[in-house]
Amino acid sequence: MRKPALCIHGHFYQPPRENPWTGRVEAQPSAAPAHDWNERITEECYRPNSAARLLPHAERNLGEREFMNYAHMSFDFGPTLLAYLAREQRDVHEALVAGDRDAVRRFSGHGAAIAQSYSHSILPLASARDRRTEVVWGLRDFELRFGRRSEGLWLPECAADTPTLEELADEGVRFTILSPRQARRIRRIGSENWTMLDGDKTIDTRVPYLVRLGAGRQIAVFFYDGPLAHSVAFGRTLCDGAAFLAALEREHGHLPGLVHFATDGETYGHHQRLGEMGLAWLLESVERGESAFDLTVYGRHLEKQPPIHEVEIFEKSSWSCAHGVERWRSACGCSGGRRQGNQSWRTPLREALDLLRDLLAPIYERECGELLEDPWGARDRFAEVLVRRTPRIENIFLDREAGRVLAEPDKLRALQLLDMQRHALLMYASCAWFFDDLSDIEPLQTVAHAARAIELAGVREVPRLERLFTNALSHAVGNDGATGDVVYERVVAAHRPATDANN
Repeated sequence: MRKPALCIHGHFYQPPRENPWTGRVEAQPSAAPAHDWNERITEECYRPNSAARLLPHAERNLGEREFMNYAHMSFDFGPTLLAYLAREQRDVHEALVAGDRDAVRRFSGHGAAIAQSYSHSILPLASARDRRTEVVWGLRDFELRFGRRSEGLWLPECAADTPTLEELADEGVRFTILSPRQARRIRRIGSENWTMLDGDKTIDTRVPYLVRLGAGRQIAVFFYDGPLAHSVAFGRTLCDGAAFLAALEREHGHLPGLVHFATDGETYGHHQRLGEMGLAWLLESVERGESAFDLTVYGRHLEKQPPIHEVEIFEKSSWSCAHGVERWRSACGCSGGRRQGNQSWRTPLREALDLLRDLLAPIYERECGELLEDPWGARDRFAEVLVRRTPRIENIFLDREAGRVLAEPDKLRALQLLDMQRHALLMYASCAWFFDDLSDIEPLQTVAHAARAIELAGVREVPRLERLFTNALSHAVGNDGATGDVVYERVVAAHRPATDANN
């Protein structure tokens, strides 16, 4: 009998932490002794997984050694996190690319890495235009960093609906990964009879499924093993890699198909101290042929075992909210666990951002329309500038998009408008709603991006935009009693340099 396949996926992500005015990550005391949370998690997780330490093993006649987890697991990294690593932790960025390149050789042309949409916004809650740019930017960022097109794309918080899956299919994405509770009903391809899924009938996670979309489009979905993922993320599974592998073999080693689970990548070393070592022991054991499994990645498995069943998903569903996607727009009760308190600030925060987005759009369209031939198309293509931004690349991009050589003041204004749109996307990062208070560092980062977007709209627009935005934001009341407009003033005062706002 063919061995069952094993695929372990890590979703690596941190919200943008750079000051929107300076582009630098400022000190975050809560991350002490590190300078900031990016630096701390890099040292606890991202770098260790590139060379996980394995202790001597007398029975195998192996001494102490290092193991590259990224070359043997499936993973995605947020584009904004990759930008930080490329700038501040270059060796880790290079290790990720090298690990994927090694995996391409190991897994018959299929890499370990897959793309992630750009700013980790909840795509079912995004406008159609923003959803497209998020996907296009994520795919282009991946291609420029890893040197190949991504077969799959990780949806932030696994948040999905039909328009989101259609956008992925339109861009050539072959598969995504979802939570098992997001599956609504299944049937064998060619059958007319659907089987509804509920508490008594759950989806078989050992096979991929096909989602049929409009206009003949389709996409494959892998539903990860929920109980297995939960045990890894919240249990003590990683404390002993040998015991973990033995447990996997007892429960899953005798059945055909794909054994796979997905967790936050930060589980391996940050959430679970030294978790990268337990992961490395397991992966190395399987790689050496010392288990009931064969290692694989999703793209390779899909090529070898295409779907024979189709699935319909629950619309606007996710992996981390029992209420669909309400966590990111309402007081649904889902909590980050940092503190108890009200969540009523969530709705007015999203409403204020939506208002600002819609106020910025005509400004961008009007002014960029005078400079660039296709303003919204140019926004989609701006990803190639963001990955490796230099004056030369900016000039090449602008000359092409304008269809002529722009004067220097026009180039500056076009870049300001494009950056205005970038901040308008970054202000939707999902972490702003994930935790428990308006004054947490994640909502403060969101408000900072909104403030920077307002300034880039131009000095004549700032008074009107600030008035409308802060008025809407004032309806958000944090657990310390501070209203959103007060939070806005604090953020601007703390982070905006005393220089011209449009520089």
